[in-house]
Amino acid sequence: MRAAVFHGIGDISIDTVPDPVIERSTDAIISVEAAGVCGSDLWTYRGQSAVVPGARIGHEFVGRVVEAGTDVRDFAVDDWVIVPFRYSCGECTYCVRGLTCSCINGGFWSREVKAAGQGEYVRVPFADATLIKPYSGGERPDDSLIPSLVALTDVMVTGLHGARSAQVCPGDTVTVIGDGAVAISAVMAVQWMGAGRVIVLGSTHPVRRDLVANLGVEAVLNVRGDEAVEQVRDLTDGLGSDATVECVGSEQSFLTALSVAAAGTTVGYVGLPHGVAIDPATMFAKNLGIAGGVCPARALIPGLLSEVLAGNLNPGAVFTSRYPLDAVPTAYSDLDQRKCVKPLIDVARKG
Repeated sequence: MRAAVFHGIGDISIDTVPDPVIERSTDAIISVEAAGVCGSDLWTYRGQSAVVPGARIGHEFVGRVVEAGTDVRDFAVDDWVIVPFRYSCGECTYCVRGLTCSCINGGFWSREVKAAGQGEYVRVPFADATLIKPYSGGERPDDSLIPSLVALTDVMVTGLHGARSAQVCPGDTVTVIGDGAVAISAVMAVQWMGAGRVIVLGSTHPVRRDLVANLGVEAVLNVRGDEAVEQVRDLTDGLGSDATVECVGSEQSFLTALSVAAAGTTVGYVGLPHGVAIDPATMFAKNLGIAGGVCPARALIPGLLSEVLAGNLNPGAVFTSRYPLDAVPTAYSDLDQRKCVKPLIDVARKG
């Protein structure tokens, strides 16, 4: 089979790798139809992660079951499925609590298992607890829905996790920090949760800025640091945001989030932190809370799936470019150079 393999900084290629096989009776083999390239994949591409050369890559994917282990009860060959960015057992203490991202038996694609989503086939452990069927009968979704279903594997539910962590309530004024796919998804999420006003910080890229603006937010501010804080306060009568969602992960973005948050509110963070050091005294005087982290995708996908299938949410709008599997290296280069917001990989498409 063919799959994307990381060989070093700026070096992703499509290589021939061994086909996956059933290793445990609870496994399923998925034929991947579509996959996403995530902003977090760029940390690997840029050599800023612990991923070693030779590793496969990709954690956002959907497809069809082509083989199921003897103990898989809920899925059969030809079932079309959504695959969360982390697999989970469904039975441990954390899974029962809904914190599937902390499953003690689970793991991440290309880390705890070799398999990864930017390839033709993937072995999925704990298939019954990990996979999700869009339809009870297992039929394939319409092509127009595929981008949104790929978005549910990670970025859309991550945006929702940030909004929930920030304790967004109906009517709130919410500030979202960032202009990438997760930030755009967070905007959709806070609007879905009933936010009254939405302010977006950091949208310097014209395509990203237009995409955010088309969602009907109140303001898209191309400023950072003290100027960003000042403008948000001007828009909120000097009080700050009722809820703040941080989607970048840099020290500056965290400090900005804490500065624009109104006293007694919570900053929800889903940006992967890099080089962030926060003095608790910054939060103490304003009684600020901070919550978030890795999204429990498997627990959150079903709640949004029905909205996507009903046409009430279109998280697939974050995919602004599409590529066949052979063009994955180009997709990474384009994302790295901000030529697109997020690439969608049509795995089955040739050339």
